[in-house]
Amino acid sequence: MNQQLLIAMPGMRDPNFSLGVTLLCQHNDEGALGITINRNSDLTMMDVLAQLEIRCNDELIANQPVLHGGPVQQERGFVIHTGHAWDSTTEVAPGILVTTSRDILEAIADHRGPDKYMVALGYAGWSAGQLEDELKDNAWLSTGADSAIVFDSHIDDRWSKAVASLGIEVSSLQPVGGHA
Repeated sequence: MNQQLLIAMPGMRDPNFSLGVTLLCQHNDEGALGITINRNSDLTMMDVLAQLEIRCNDELIANQPVLHGGPVQQERGFVIHTGHAWDSTTEVAPGILVTTSRDILEAIADHRGPDKYMVALGYAGWSAGQLEDELKDNAWLSTGADSAIVFDSHIDDRWSKAVASLGIEVSSLQPVGGHA
């Protein structure tokens, strides 16, 4: 199930995931980990870089919003990006990489970073079997991870574009899915 975007059904009551799109980064017998890609936090890149004592003199970079990646370990950072690998990088889908090492942030601050990127703090985590149960209960739709949705869509449009990638009209979605 890796290489997926999880799309919260309209009836999802958990405010962490309501109308959320989560990039599934890891899924195995022990559980799953994903990063929500359509929620801004109250922080900017400058807040993150300052905490790590990384200098940045570019206001465009410094003022970029940081995503609220999920409710778990909100102090843990992730860079979702295109391009090549850094010290601690995992390819989660074709053309979509996730890095957790400091070197990529230093490169971004110094204009040597990837062409497309977003920084997220926190993640969504599921214990063994939990995500499968939520999928069976129709809490989520899933679609292939698409770099155009992840990197080229405005943050406010990612949910509707992810739904549309399944050939579904957003207006036709019911709050909770059914069982056939």
